[in-house]
Amino acid sequence: MHPLSLDGAAQDLLFREARTANTFTDEPVSTEQLAAVHDLVKYAPTAMNQQPLRILALSCGEARSRLVPLMNEGNRKKTESAPLTVVLAADTGFHEHLPVLFAHFPGAKDLFGSDDAMRAESARTNALIQVGYTILGIRAAGLAAGPMTGFDAAAVDAEFFPDGRCRSLVVVNIGHPAPDAWRDRLPRLTAEQVITVL
Repeated sequence: MHPLSLDGAAQDLLFREARTANTFTDEPVSTEQLAAVHDLVKYAPTAMNQQPLRILALSCGEARSRLVPLMNEGNRKKTESAPLTVVLAADTGFHEHLPVLFAHFPGAKDLFGSDDAMRAESARTNALIQVGYTILGIRAAGLAAGPMTGFDAAAVDAEFFPDGRCRSLVVVNIGHPAPDAWRDRLPRLTAEQVITVL
């Protein structure tokens, strides 16, 4: 019996053949495609079903021009030219949805509402988990993702989330990869280097 149940082609699409894209064709990415990605990855787990990830989609034009100067120099050109760029952020007000999302624990909203630091940390941790799901969802849609943490997060928050509720985590360029999209695959650690069995 094979240790993985997922079809080999799907394994390649999501993991083995997937790479971080640095250039894209000019084929657009639609709002419907982005919604389909969310509709897939929303089922992945977060603590207490918090779902704190928020996605700000910036198409070409004025909105993108506000982001590009806030990216590190090496990330500006590819961000400017990608068909779609999203800012993935953590919503520190996620607890407002808990009466619906975690209804079997009526005190969940108040638990997080009474502790700003705990709520912010939980939002960040669980939204980062969702970032990983979102990258896989983008790949599942037949698109390539170019995730970046090289940007001025405080400036991005001031520009796009001025009320302070959401905090940017990762910027991701999304599209169909151009022929020169990939760099050479870098080494990966082996299972023996990573897994400790006690």
